[in-house]
Amino acid sequence: MTDLPDHVRVAVIGSGFSGIGTAVRLAQAGEHDVVVLERAGSVGGTWRDNTYPGCACDVPSHLYSFSFAPNPDWSRAFSRQPEIRAYLERVCDDFGVRSQLHLDTELLAGTWDDAAALWRLETSRGPLTADLLVSGCGGLVEPAYPDLPGLETFAGPVFHSARWDHDVDLAGKRIAVIGTGASAIQFVPELQPEADRLVLFQRTPPWVLPRMDREYGQKQKDLFREHPALQRVARTGQYWFREWNLLAFTGKGGLRRKAEQEARKHLERQVPDPELRERLTPDYAIGCKRVLISNDYYPAVSQDNVDVVTSGIAEVRPHAVVDADGVEHEVDVIVLGTGFRVMDIPVAHRLTGREGRTLSEEWQQTGAAAHRGTTVAGFPNLFLLLGPNTALGHSSVVFMIEAQIAYVVKALEALEEYDARALEVRREAQDAYDAQLQAQLETTVWNSGGCRSWYRDEDGRNFTLWPTHTYTFKRQLSRFDAEAYALRTPARVQEPV
Repeated sequence: MTDLPDHVRVAVIGSGFSGIGTAVRLAQAGEHDVVVLERAGSVGGTWRDNTYPGCACDVPSHLYSFSFAPNPDWSRAFSRQPEIRAYLERVCDDFGVRSQLHLDTELLAGTWDDAAALWRLETSRGPLTADLLVSGCGGLVEPAYPDLPGLETFAGPVFHSARWDHDVDLAGKRIAVIGTGASAIQFVPELQPEADRLVLFQRTPPWVLPRMDREYGQKQKDLFREHPALQRVARTGQYWFREWNLLAFTGKGGLRRKAEQEARKHLERQVPDPELRERLTPDYAIGCKRVLISNDYYPAVSQDNVDVVTSGIAEVRPHAVVDADGVEHEVDVIVLGTGFRVMDIPVAHRLTGREGRTLSEEWQQTGAAAHRGTTVAGFPNLFLLLGPNTALGHSSVVFMIEAQIAYVVKALEALEEYDARALEVRREAQDAYDAQLQAQLETTVWNSGGCRSWYRDEDGRNFTLWPTHTYTFKRQLSRFDAEAYALRTPARVQEPV
């Protein structure tokens, strides 16, 4: 393991898609004075941390990959976790990221030094300073644990899907699964055949569409390898199909009704029991919560060894979970499929800006917001990848990440052009951007679909999703809007011309 340098031009936090992509694109732009700080012992981000049975992507493989690193060898239309992680490892090797990577190096704190115009970073392996700081942490990082009375008294194993305990033998066990989100819908079908009993505690049923998955044969892989243009055509087709489907969430309702009809037919085909089918039928508009895709979830929960409990949880006892009706369900293991701390990401507590407030404190006052989803007033030379309102309900976030990385590269070029040491988005520019974005979101199903979701904060403000087509985001970030920024040297503020 190489020592940390004392100072770098750019420090990148995290080695998932965001961190690796940033290192590659900066190098291609001629910037090599870069370190990638990774708290774990290997790369991969969420695709390293989530190893639960059945873990897979719900975006097509050719679209869920870097445009600059196509992979002709994807094994199937929707790749599973080990293959995506291996892809990221390979990108690190192919593009020389390993030399910039510092594993087992956790960012503990970062403080902006306005006099010196740099970030002072404290890590688990010592201090360093950086002119620019890029956070590639994302929101799906830290598991969210439910506040259930008595959970700490449970005598058996309890673990979150994002921290799967592979040492626990689940064969023949009575398993309680809490949650029916995107992770649970993948691991429940894997657990059901080996469980003696599986009790699924469902707060809200998800809308589920068929998973149009298939294996790619060797001939197709060879064809993509020999003719890269054909793979680009396949990726482009997947992209535009998803952009068209966006209208189900943002349009007048025709596509939404069609999608809901398809989901209802999928449910009717796979769940013959009318009473169970009623419990699995959502009472909100499709798309209000994340739409899930699966061919085996409904068949799994329809089996005789599965109980779907919808009354809620009253308490946990040493050997049981008690539902809100007072029924005691004896179980040996509890698996939590309860999502992530999207509203309270750890890195926001660790970064302190120009005015002495942490990013978390800033957002407590203003709501989570960032100009172009990337920069925040009061935090010079900080760039957030997959920051507020850059997540998607219809397509690949890798597309959004690449657009943001291009914006970071252009910001570096602007610093050189204006002979500046630092840049900071003006609060009025950030507020105007956010107001326009929030107005667009009001007409979408994500805000008006009649459900409670992790897309929105406690005040109902949607701080996660991009409201329209992804190509509009890319177009917005295709130029660095220097007029929205104050460009700083240690001694002065320079107005862009």
